[in-house]
Amino acid sequence: MRTIGKLATETDVTTDTVRYYEKEGLLAPATKTGAGYRLYDEDAVRRLRFIRQAQQCGFSLTEIRELLTLKNSDAACCRDVKSVAIAKKLQLEHKIRALQTMSGALSGLIAVCDDETRPLDECPILAALESSMARQGKGGKR
Repeated sequence: MRTIGKLATETDVTTDTVRYYEKEGLLAPATKTGAGYRLYDEDAVRRLRFIRQAQQCGFSLTEIRELLTLKNSDAACCRDVKSVAIAKKLQLEHKIRALQTMSGALSGLIAVCDDETRPLDECPILAALESSMARQGKGGKR
């Protein structure tokens, strides 16, 4: 058994994070000593490491809760978990494409700025952003 501070240190999270996960039902409430100290077992360590690893893969806390529910379900199978992982991967790939589009747009704006000493009212980046905003205001995409 370990205190909340030792658990937090061992799993590289803050004590506030541990309390938050408890409050959100992602981590089972700790047993408390007579003096009011929270004590956590090895299951809490495994659960927190699972949560951290899932976060590194891009899963939100809601999605992690879903994975944990599946993990503890007698009716679930690996296919159920795989479908959650596939959905997350597709979501991440969409986000990557959107970020690549934004990066390309910024590269184009940066490329048109060939004289960094121009006054701001002649800045081609600001002019391009303003003209883009004006087009959007006249029925373009938002």
